[in-house]
Amino acid sequence: MKLRTYLLLANCISIAFIIVFLLVSFQYMLVTKKQLVWLVTATIGAGIVSAGLYFLLVRPLEASVRRIRDGAARIASGDLKARVAHRTKLTEFKELAVQFNAMGASLDHSFGQVKAAERAQRELVANIAHDLRTPLASLQSYAEALEDGIVQDEEAFSRYVSTIRSETIRLGELIQDVFDLSTLDAGKPKDDPDAKCAPAIFEDLLVELLPRFTPQLNAKSLRLRVLAPERSLAIRMSAVHLVRVLQNLIENAVRYSPEGGIIVVEAKELPERRVRISVTDEGAGIPPEDRERIFERFYRVEKSRNREGGGSGLGLSIAKLLVEQYGGEIGVEPATGQGSRFWFNVREA
Repeated sequence: MKLRTYLLLANCISIAFIIVFLLVSFQYMLVTKKQLVWLVTATIGAGIVSAGLYFLLVRPLEASVRRIRDGAARIASGDLKARVAHRTKLTEFKELAVQFNAMGASLDHSFGQVKAAERAQRELVANIAHDLRTPLASLQSYAEALEDGIVQDEEAFSRYVSTIRSETIRLGELIQDVFDLSTLDAGKPKDDPDAKCAPAIFEDLLVELLPRFTPQLNAKSLRLRVLAPERSLAIRMSAVHLVRVLQNLIENAVRYSPEGGIIVVEAKELPERRVRISVTDEGAGIPPEDRERIFERFYRVEKSRNREGGGSGLGLSIAKLLVEQYGGEIGVEPATGQGSRFWFNVREA
């Protein structure tokens, strides 16, 4: 039943009740016949005037309800950009329209996030498949060569086995990166009690971490310099996570540093008990248009996907997620002279 019909029906019932009351009053001689006629006429006239007022006053209400109905129908049909105009002086309907538009905007934003997540997932699968294909092809070809007995020379045999081993390590690192990324995406809230951990001692972690890079540093004749405050720095971050961030940044610096270059790892104290840790290389640097995207998954400044062109493209995005999990910030800037400086800010324990 429409609102107008409902109000008119209520008006008619009220008039009928008054007329019945007047007839009962006349029956018991409470009013005269002349009074009865005048009262009935006045009641019917008042009812007609009331019906006219209902008709006029209900029209803006119906228009507001119709706009909200049409807006809801457009959203239901998939038009998440649909909005409702506030053309009414009625406060309640104006507030309803505002809330409706806020709901539409929220749905549009959420749907956009879902579409972006779907695109990211498709890109993730495509990139993982691309990055897995190369080492798998190498493993297959080298293993078949060994299986068929093609390689007779002992030095070549050793080289084939070494390649199979390195490609296996490469596969393992890629799978670990993907696992870490999915774990971080699921992330815990910052106030989760499980996230509270013992502080990481910066110097101790460097003593443990830096020897891992000795072969890569020697291979490119790179020198590594550490600059840190004299006092011990306790970082409010899991030791495992801090090592992972530093490892990813140092690996990136080693990969893009020129032969004989210098890599600087620096820790600097900031106000409000914060620490800035940076890794600086002397590579070719990062173009300004790439700096905003360098922390995206699978994004590479070097577009080629050969082994010399870079790793899986997940290291920096994992570092970003880890730092932000502890309320920190991460970024990249041009180094003085040449190269890039990757930095992140974290709280001191």
